[in-house]
Amino acid sequence: MNTRAGLSALVLLYAAARLSQAFPNKIPMAAIVALHVLPPLLFALVHGALRYGTRGILAFAGLCLLIGNLFENLSVFTGFPFGHYYFTDVMGPKIFQVPILLGLAYIGMGYLSWTLGLLIVGDSGKPIAGHRVLTGPLVAAFAMVAWDLSMDPIWSNLVHGWVWQKGGAYFGVPVSNFLGWYLTVYLICQSFALYLRRRPGAALPLPRWCWQVAVIFYGVAAAGNLFVARPRQPVVTDAAGTVWTVAGILGASALVSIFVMGAFALIAWVRMPDRSSEPEGPVGA
Repeated sequence: MNTRAGLSALVLLYAAARLSQAFPNKIPMAAIVALHVLPPLLFALVHGALRYGTRGILAFAGLCLLIGNLFENLSVFTGFPFGHYYFTDVMGPKIFQVPILLGLAYIGMGYLSWTLGLLIVGDSGKPIAGHRVLTGPLVAAFAMVAWDLSMDPIWSNLVHGWVWQKGGAYFGVPVSNFLGWYLTVYLICQSFALYLRRRPGAALPLPRWCWQVAVIFYGVAAAGNLFVARPRQPVVTDAAGTVWTVAGILGASALVSIFVMGAFALIAWVRMPDRSSEPEGPVGA
């Protein structure tokens, strides 16, 4: 199997995983969670190796694991930067207080958001330099927070993967969570941008299909939020005692997925390098 077919297969596997969440009573939740995390992770490692080499994508993965787990554990203990919360056992084994799969999720979705950020700020086929050293991470962090906006109320209120101890204004999720997500992802992406600036030869040119399949993957992540199992009860109550309608949670998720994540995907698609800038010959065939 060539690389193009392999990356496409991971997109399809992830799409199947997102469809599986509509059947939580027939498919073990552990399998659903793993299939939400592992295909994006593998995609990031393979696609990232094509773009930045093995050393480069391992640097990105290391930053995700280090910064992401540091801030997640810090927030569980202190409330900074996300807010006061704790993880249940839904997401599986933990390192300290944070599920292993959550740490790995930073790599997969973080890499997709990073890639969209570079496409949107332009010149994605060239080594990162100039304003893109700053604007790329800024846009990438917005793309990642859009994903969290779409899924956090579902995974906290309906899936019960974690509990916000004091509730929050956004369907039981505090605003500090999204500010904390932006800070965390920005630091990851900014650190990686500075790493790449010091190594201009690390970013390798990619054919157009390589960029396309990354944008499609992000688009599938957005579309997957439209296939969430609706609980039988019409309302849920957060840890602070506030009652939220299930229809409101799912409706907000759908709106963010379509009009925010969808907008990022569309803009990245139209900003893609044209065929004239593609490298000669297939990549990873």
